[in-house]
Amino acid sequence: MQHDELIGKVQAAARLPGRGPAERVTQAVLATLGERLPAGLARNMASQLPPELAASVQQPPGAQAGAGPSDSAAERFDLTTFAGRIAVRAGTNEDTALRDAAAVLEVLDAALAPEVMEHLTAALPADIGTLLPAVRATEEPGDSGAAE
Repeated sequence: MQHDELIGKVQAAARLPGRGPAERVTQAVLATLGERLPAGLARNMASQLPPELAASVQQPPGAQAGAGPSDSAAERFDLTTFAGRIAVRAGTNEDTALRDAAAVLEVLDAALAPEVMEHLTAALPADIGTLLPAVRATEEPGDSGAAE
C-alpha cells in the first residue's frame, strides 16, 4: 500500500478532519509500536511500509534506556501507557488516541502480510491486542468446538 492511500484510509477509518492529523496519528502509533515490539518484528513491519512511515516504527539504536540492537529489546508497557504515548505524540487525549490507534491498526491489518500481523498480535499484551481487528474477530479462545 502506498503512503497516500494508507494515510487516506486512516483518515477515513478514524474520521479525522484532514491528512495532517491522519499522518500524525499514524506516525504516533508506529513509533509507539516500535518501542513495544522486538526489534526484528519492527524491522519486518517497516520493510512492508511506505518509506515515509517505515522510519517511524524503527527506533534508532540505543533509543531505549539500556537497550541494545537485540531482538528482545522491546519495552514492556500496558494499554494505558500505549494510549498515553500516542496521545502525546499525536497531540490528542488518551480516549481519542485509543480510537485512532484502532483505526491505524485496522489499516495496517490490510497493508501488512498476514504473518506480520500474527507476529504483532503475539508480541502485544492482551490489553493492547484488543485494538487489533484480528483479535476482536477471534476473541473467544476456544472457537473450534468449545461448548459450554
